[in-house]
Amino acid sequence: MPVQTDSQPIWKTEGDAKRSAVQSMFAEIAPTYDLMNSLMTFRQHYRWRALATQKLNLRPGDTAIDICSGTGDFLPLLRKAVDKGVVLGLDFCAPMLQLARPKGADGLTVGDACRLPVRANVAHGVTVGWGIRNVPDIDLAHREIYRVLRPGGTFVSIDMARPRNPLVRWAAETVNVAILPLLGSLFRRREAYKYLPESAKLFKSREELIASMERAGFVATGFRDLMLGTVCMHWGMKA
Repeated sequence: MPVQTDSQPIWKTEGDAKRSAVQSMFAEIAPTYDLMNSLMTFRQHYRWRALATQKLNLRPGDTAIDICSGTGDFLPLLRKAVDKGVVLGLDFCAPMLQLARPKGADGLTVGDACRLPVRANVAHGVTVGWGIRNVPDIDLAHREIYRVLRPGGTFVSIDMARPRNPLVRWAAETVNVAILPLLGSLFRRREAYKYLPESAKLFKSREELIASMERAGFVATGFRDLMLGTVCMHWGMKA
């Protein structure tokens, strides 16, 4: 299990080293990823994805792209929103995308969020679910997402967050450190599930993510805490 590179844990790696290590890790956990998502969020991630999709204000005939698509849980929601429009899923981990095939995309592409293989100004809406935290250059990913959006298009991202309330933060981090690796060990993936809480601790704050999005050009930005602030949804529009 590639949870360390050059004697350094994944969550402390950067650049190409992070890209390669995270890609390998997700390839290994792909078969159990959906189940673990549901266990860790008490299946609330489906409701949050629905809220994010509503935020896009998509219409029938629109084009929607799910970046860092993973196993594709955003895809059925996007398909319903755009009807006979176009839904694309993109992820840098091919084994994850294999599991997304039945979920309603018109196309699935192996690609990097920092180098999107998509032309400019094509998408009416872009989603990222639990993915921005994993990219090696968040500023570049935001610029790429901005590039592929049409003017007036919306980007929505959901990811882990550190609760603002100190007591909730302590409780969440205690559970993450004690429970997530234990759940992972049930599937012989204990080390991989150490990455999740550790990477969340090092992830940008809500305000830092907003600043990154605004540097990329996004306007009408905002965020909303979910699950007592352990998860946060961010959004912005291309002017």
